[in-house]
Amino acid sequence: MIPPPTTRWAVPARMASLLMLPLLSVHASVEDPKLLPTPPMGFNNWARFECDLNETLFTDTAQSMVSRGLLAAGYNRLNLDDCWMTHERAADGALQWNATLFPHGIPWLADFAHKHGFHLGIYEDSGNATCGGYPGSYGYEQKDAETFSSWGIDYLKLDGCNVYPEKGRSMAEEYKLRYGQWHQILSAMEDPLIFSESAPAYFSENKTEWASVMDWIPYYGELARHSDDVLVYVGEGSAWDSIMVNYHYQTLLVRYQQPGYYNDPDFLIPDHPGLTDAEKRSHFALWASFGAPLIISAYIPDLSDEEIQFLSNKDLIAIDQDPLAQQAALVSRDGTFDVLTRSLANGDRLLTVLNTGSSSAKTSISLARLGLQSKCQYKARDLWTGKTSTIHDSVDVSLDSHATAVYRITPGRGCTSVTPTGMVLNTVSGHCLTASSSGAVFDACNAADTQVWSVSGSGTKVTVSPLSNPAKCLAAKGSSVELVDCKRGDGTVWSHAITGHLQNANGDCLTESGGQGSLAGCELLQSGQILSLPSGVHVVEGSGRSR
Repeated sequence: MIPPPTTRWAVPARMASLLMLPLLSVHASVEDPKLLPTPPMGFNNWARFECDLNETLFTDTAQSMVSRGLLAAGYNRLNLDDCWMTHERAADGALQWNATLFPHGIPWLADFAHKHGFHLGIYEDSGNATCGGYPGSYGYEQKDAETFSSWGIDYLKLDGCNVYPEKGRSMAEEYKLRYGQWHQILSAMEDPLIFSESAPAYFSENKTEWASVMDWIPYYGELARHSDDVLVYVGEGSAWDSIMVNYHYQTLLVRYQQPGYYNDPDFLIPDHPGLTDAEKRSHFALWASFGAPLIISAYIPDLSDEEIQFLSNKDLIAIDQDPLAQQAALVSRDGTFDVLTRSLANGDRLLTVLNTGSSSAKTSISLARLGLQSKCQYKARDLWTGKTSTIHDSVDVSLDSHATAVYRITPGRGCTSVTPTGMVLNTVSGHCLTASSSGAVFDACNAADTQVWSVSGSGTKVTVSPLSNPAKCLAAKGSSVELVDCKRGDGTVWSHAITGHLQNANGDCLTESGGQGSLAGCELLQSGQILSLPSGVHVVEGSGRSR
């Protein structure tokens, strides 16, 4: 289990009593995954309608989700986003819904949702005002939490607009304080709200500062939006490019996800006019492969039957909701194909292949790249077509531009062993650890076997081997790294931390320095040491000096 963060911060007097609340029930998802054991699924109005929301939109959406099978498929959440409230609080400080938009009131809408099989969620902001200019929660946190609960709300999306740090604190420290305060308040509630955090999205332009925020995020809530908003329906620019931006950020965060906490790459936008059919299907397939929240932001009554069909794909939803809750990680990337994999709770292995190129292309993925045994027989089920084939050596894939293939691979008898495989990626530079004759370097990712690494062992004792030479292991040698026979002792033993450190048993951390792989003292937020490893590698307590 990941330990709680230990960083201390100054507490203004008016917040001190709230921050000292005892944790009567543990709300942090990584400590109590029962609150949200699988990623949330449902509807949010923002990307499709922005501030153009009202009661009728939500009642019509709910009825359509029931009649078109989305509720039965698992989409059971209705979440209001910004602009639902009035511009002024009530005399007692309580938030007020806009009675023109919601004539029956939010409690009535929550009751309507519950009667139709849904939960109701709501939006607020940790700052002085929401992004749309409505009252923020700053200074009213306890009041707002009690108000939402009394209305029948059980899910809070907390944004981060209009946050201004108190004197003596950095912006990152201010966000940690405010989201930590909400965590304390929600933890003390008899029935805590699911907490969707937006703090990381405000730091994604600075990868090291972003990493510092991500390090505490899993302890405070159940999911976190980590990068840009996905392109809204009437937005300028490419919807596919917007999806790919968030997809890219998601691939950097594999180490954080586990049962109860989910990285959130933002909404599904299946009716966006800027997307091709292949891109819409890829968007859904990639989010499902990640085990990400599946929150649709579209006008559901007008979705085509084909769009409803792929959004209801039982096999892909089963991947998304798999109780092991691993996030698919990159096996390789070469400028055309991204290959991702993860393990599933029943022992199956997932293979997801995205054609990022502008034309149709073919590729073949060996079993070894997926961490599977050679000379074994496997069944590969195509989760789009439902067809199953037998494979012995590799999976051959042919894809149109921006299309995604997804296979669920089931081992035959005696072939159940899986070794986590994939890229060792510097999440700041984007370079891949690459086996070389002298040891290892960091280079542009090119999908070579020298850039696919197998990670064997568990806990704090793992060994790391390149697919190009599996008998050799990455090892410490003074201030450098080398490849040696895998039975050479402590020098080949490593551990991977929530902070991104790959720490050798001798105490130093793998570091990218001038493109070379080297060893150096472990430093928190050292850009050469924030590494992502294959999915399924056990994550341990953070390395480095205290912040």
